[in-house]
Amino acid sequence: MQTNETTRTAGKADIDLLAAIIKKSHADVAHRFNLTPANCPKHPSNCTPDWIESDLARGVRYFVAEWAETPVGCVAMEHANPQMVYLERLSVLPAQRRRGVGRRLVECVFRETANLGVPRVGIGIIADFIELKRWYQKLGFREGETKTFDHLPFRVLLMAYDHS
Repeated sequence: MQTNETTRTAGKADIDLLAAIIKKSHADVAHRFNLTPANCPKHPSNCTPDWIESDLARGVRYFVAEWAETPVGCVAMEHANPQMVYLERLSVLPAQRRRGVGRRLVECVFRETANLGVPRVGIGIIADFIELKRWYQKLGFREGETKTFDHLPFRVLLMAYDHS
Protein backbone atom coordinates (compact mmCIF):
# COMPACT_ATOMS: atom_id res chain seq x y z
CA MET A 1 0.00 0.00 0.00
CA GLN A 2 1.35 3.42 -0.89
CA THR A 3 1.57 6.11 1.78
CA ASN A 4 -1.47 8.01 0.47
CA GLU A 5 -3.70 4.92 0.83
CA THR A 6 -5.25 3.93 4.13
CA THR A 7 -7.99 1.64 5.38
CA ARG A 8 -9.69 2.55 8.63
CA THR A 9 -12.50 1.26 10.79
CA ALA A 10 -15.73 3.17 10.23
CA GLY A 11 -18.03 4.29 13.01
CA LYS A 12 -21.31 6.07 13.62
CA ALA A 13 -19.90 9.36 12.31
CA ASP A 14 -19.46 7.63 8.92
CA ILE A 15 -23.05 6.43 8.46
CA ASP A 16 -24.01 8.96 5.76
CA LEU A 17 -20.65 8.54 4.01
CA LEU A 18 -20.96 4.74 3.93
CA ALA A 19 -24.52 4.86 2.58
CA ALA A 20 -23.47 7.27 -0.17
CA ILE A 21 -20.44 5.19 -1.22
CA ILE A 22 -22.47 1.98 -1.28
CA LYS A 23 -25.38 3.49 -3.20
CA LYS A 24 -23.17 5.16 -5.83
CA SER A 25 -20.86 2.15 -6.20
CA HIS A 26 -23.70 -0.27 -6.96
CA ALA A 27 -25.81 1.91 -9.27
CA ASP A 28 -24.15 0.50 -12.42
CA VAL A 29 -24.80 -3.08 -11.27
CA ALA A 30 -28.45 -2.25 -10.64
CA HIS A 31 -28.70 -0.78 -14.13
CA ARG A 32 -26.93 -3.74 -15.75
CA PHE A 33 -29.17 -6.34 -14.09
CA ASN A 34 -32.37 -4.24 -14.18
CA LEU A 35 -32.63 -4.06 -10.39
CA THR A 36 -35.02 -1.45 -9.10
CA PRO A 37 -36.35 -0.44 -5.68
CA ALA A 38 -39.56 -2.25 -6.67
CA ASN A 39 -38.05 -5.61 -7.70
CA CYS A 40 -35.00 -5.62 -5.41
CA PRO A 41 -35.41 -3.17 -2.51
CA LYS A 42 -32.48 -4.61 -0.53
CA HIS A 43 -29.92 -4.23 -3.34
CA PRO A 44 -26.99 -2.02 -2.22
CA SER A 45 -27.90 0.54 -4.92
CA ASN A 46 -30.85 1.42 -2.65
CA CYS A 47 -28.73 1.76 0.52
CA THR A 48 -29.83 4.30 3.11
CA PRO A 49 -28.21 5.59 6.29
CA ASP A 50 -30.82 3.58 8.24
CA TRP A 51 -29.37 0.36 6.76
CA ILE A 52 -25.89 1.25 8.01
CA GLU A 53 -27.16 2.31 11.42
CA SER A 54 -29.02 -0.98 11.76
CA ASP A 55 -25.92 -2.94 10.67
CA LEU A 56 -23.71 -1.19 13.22
CA ALA A 57 -26.28 -1.85 15.95
CA ARG A 58 -26.13 -5.58 15.06
CA GLY A 59 -22.34 -5.62 15.33
CA VAL A 60 -21.49 -5.44 11.62
CA ARG A 61 -18.09 -3.80 11.19
CA TYR A 62 -17.35 -1.41 8.34
CA PHE A 63 -14.00 -0.32 6.92
CA VAL A 64 -13.34 2.69 4.68
CA ALA A 65 -10.58 2.88 2.07
CA GLU A 66 -9.16 6.35 1.59
CA TRP A 67 -6.82 7.83 -0.98
CA ALA A 68 -5.11 11.04 0.18
CA GLU A 69 -7.72 11.21 2.97
CA THR A 70 -10.61 11.04 0.45
CA PRO A 71 -12.98 8.06 0.92
CA VAL A 72 -13.01 5.87 -2.21
CA GLY A 73 -14.57 2.60 -1.03
CA CYS A 74 -15.82 0.51 1.85
CA VAL A 75 -16.59 -3.02 2.96
CA ALA A 76 -18.56 -4.65 5.77
CA MET A 77 -17.97 -7.85 7.68
CA GLU A 78 -20.52 -9.69 9.77
CA HIS A 79 -19.38 -12.33 12.25
CA ALA A 80 -22.09 -14.88 11.48
CA ASN A 81 -20.84 -17.71 13.70
CA PRO A 82 -17.54 -19.06 15.11
CA GLN A 83 -16.68 -20.59 11.72
CA MET A 84 -17.81 -17.85 9.31
CA VAL A 85 -17.57 -14.14 8.64
CA TYR A 86 -19.64 -12.68 5.81
CA LEU A 87 -17.99 -10.13 3.56
CA GLU A 88 -20.72 -7.68 2.57
CA ARG A 89 -21.27 -4.47 0.63
CA LEU A 90 -17.86 -4.31 -0.98
CA SER A 91 -18.07 -0.94 -2.69
CA VAL A 92 -15.57 1.05 -4.75
CA LEU A 93 -16.57 4.34 -6.35
CA PRO A 94 -16.61 3.94 -10.16
CA ALA A 95 -13.82 6.49 -10.76
CA GLN A 96 -11.54 4.58 -8.36
CA ARG A 97 -11.94 1.07 -9.79
CA ARG A 98 -9.10 -1.00 -11.20
CA ARG A 99 -6.62 0.55 -8.77
CA GLY A 100 -6.54 -2.26 -6.20
CA VAL A 101 -8.96 -0.64 -3.74
CA GLY A 102 -11.38 -3.59 -3.73
CA ARG A 103 -8.56 -6.09 -3.27
CA ARG A 104 -7.18 -4.10 -0.33
CA LEU A 105 -10.61 -3.98 1.29
CA VAL A 106 -11.04 -7.75 0.90
CA GLU A 107 -7.56 -8.28 2.33
CA CYS A 108 -8.55 -6.09 5.29
CA VAL A 109 -11.46 -8.48 5.98
CA PHE A 110 -9.10 -11.46 5.60
CA ARG A 111 -6.76 -9.95 8.24
CA GLU A 112 -9.58 -9.11 10.63
CA THR A 113 -11.07 -12.59 10.21
CA ALA A 114 -7.71 -14.26 10.83
CA ASN A 115 -7.22 -12.10 13.95
CA LEU A 116 -10.58 -13.36 15.23
CA GLY A 117 -9.54 -16.95 14.57
CA VAL A 118 -12.44 -17.46 12.16
CA PRO A 119 -11.48 -19.93 9.42
CA ARG A 120 -13.89 -18.91 6.63
CA VAL A 121 -15.08 -15.80 4.80
CA GLY A 122 -18.31 -16.17 2.84
CA ILE A 123 -19.93 -14.02 0.18
CA GLY A 124 -23.02 -14.09 -2.00
CA ILE A 125 -23.01 -12.49 -5.44
CA ILE A 126 -25.30 -12.27 -8.45
CA ALA A 127 -24.71 -15.65 -10.12
CA ASP A 128 -24.71 -14.17 -13.62
CA PHE A 129 -22.08 -11.56 -12.75
CA ILE A 130 -19.27 -13.67 -14.25
CA GLU A 131 -16.55 -10.98 -14.12
CA LEU A 132 -17.15 -10.50 -10.39
CA LYS A 133 -17.04 -14.25 -9.79
CA ARG A 134 -13.69 -14.49 -11.60
CA TRP A 135 -12.33 -11.52 -9.63
CA TYR A 136 -13.21 -13.19 -6.32
CA GLN A 137 -11.71 -16.47 -7.54
CA LYS A 138 -8.42 -14.65 -8.19
CA LEU A 139 -8.48 -13.59 -4.53
CA GLY A 140 -8.84 -17.22 -3.44
CA PHE A 141 -12.60 -17.65 -3.11
CA ARG A 142 -14.09 -20.96 -4.20
CA GLU A 143 -17.38 -21.27 -6.01
CA GLY A 144 -20.11 -22.95 -3.99
CA GLU A 145 -23.78 -23.60 -4.54
CA THR A 146 -26.21 -21.37 -6.39
CA LYS A 147 -29.48 -20.52 -4.66
CA THR A 148 -32.76 -18.95 -5.66
CA PHE A 149 -34.58 -16.71 -3.20
CA ASP A 150 -38.21 -15.65 -3.68
CA HIS A 151 -37.42 -12.03 -2.74
CA LEU A 152 -34.58 -11.63 -5.28
CA PRO A 153 -34.88 -11.32 -9.08
CA PHE A 154 -31.57 -13.14 -9.62
CA ARG A 155 -29.83 -16.32 -8.53
CA VAL A 156 -27.19 -16.00 -5.78
CA LEU A 157 -23.81 -17.70 -6.07
CA LEU A 158 -22.28 -18.50 -2.70
CA MET A 159 -18.49 -18.40 -2.51
CA ALA A 160 -16.04 -18.99 0.33
CA TYR A 161 -12.44 -18.26 1.22
CA ASP A 162 -10.75 -20.56 3.74
CA HIS A 163 -7.73 -19.36 5.69
CA SER A 164 -4.88 -21.81 5.24
